[in-house]
Amino acid sequence: MLNVYWLEQTEADVPIGDDWLSQGEAIRLDGMRIAKRRTDWRLGRWTAKRALAISLNLPSHPQALASIEIHPAPSGAPEAFLADQRAAVTISLSHRSGAAICALAPSGTALGCDLEVIEPRGDSFVTDYFTSDEQALVQRASVTDRPRLLTLLWSSKESALKALGTGLRLDTRCVAVEPVDAPQCRDGEAFIEDKSLTFPPSPGHNHWQSLRVRHADGQVFHGWWQYSGNLMRTLVASPPPALPIDLKDRDLELRGPYFPAAALPSSRA
Repeated sequence: MLNVYWLEQTEADVPIGDDWLSQGEAIRLDGMRIAKRRTDWRLGRWTAKRALAISLNLPSHPQALASIEIHPAPSGAPEAFLADQRAAVTISLSHRSGAAICALAPSGTALGCDLEVIEPRGDSFVTDYFTSDEQALVQRASVTDRPRLLTLLWSSKESALKALGTGLRLDTRCVAVEPVDAPQCRDGEAFIEDKSLTFPPSPGHNHWQSLRVRHADGQVFHGWWQYSGNLMRTLVASPPPALPIDLKDRDLELRGPYFPAAALPSSRA
C-alpha cells in the first residue's frame, strides 16, 4: 500500500521571526493586512516546510527552510518547490482553530487532508451538503455522536475534493462518505485492530479508523480519520494509503529520505 506521512503543528510551534521564509514569501506576507490571515498563512507555511524538511531528510535551520517554497497550482492546490525546482511529492494542507496539518505522498498521488473543529451543525446543513445515504446515517446517530459524525462526513468530503483537485468548487453531494468501523493503530510495524468501538477519541496520534469516499464518476478514495479533543482529522488518497505515518516520531526522522533522493527535484513545468 501507499505510504503517506503527516505532520500537525500549532501556532505555538511557529517561530516569532520570519527568517525561515523565502524572499518572495516574506513579500507576500508583508502584503497581508488582516492579522488572522497572516497568522494562518504563516502556520500553514511553517507546517508544510517542517513536514517537507523531515520527510526529505533536509536540514531544518531557517536558511534551509527558506529554500523550500509552497506555490499554488492552477487548480489552487499547493505544490512544493526546493530551490526553485518542483519536488517530486504531493502535498495537502489544512488549518483550523490555531492548528495546521500537512500530508505528504509520492508525486502522482491523488491526496487530500482536512482538519475541522467538532461542533453542532443544524438540519439545513445536513440537507444542503449531504447525500441521502449520509443523511440517513446521521439520523441513526445518537445525540452524542451526531456532532462528531457530521464533522467526520464534512471533513472527509473536503479531503476528497482536495484529492480531486477541485476543492469546494464542486457540489459536496458528488462525493459520498462511507465510514468503516475498524479502529487501527501503528505500533512499530505491527497493526492492531479493535472493532469494538465506533466513535472512540484517538488515544494517540498513531490511532486511526478507515473510511471510503466515492465520487459520482465511480472513482474511490480510501483514507483514514481520527479525532482528539475538538479536532477531527481526515486523510484520503488514491492509490489506497497505508496507515498515516506521523513525521513527529523521532525514529522516523532518523530513517533518512522517505522518497528516492534522485526523484526529488524535477524541472518546473
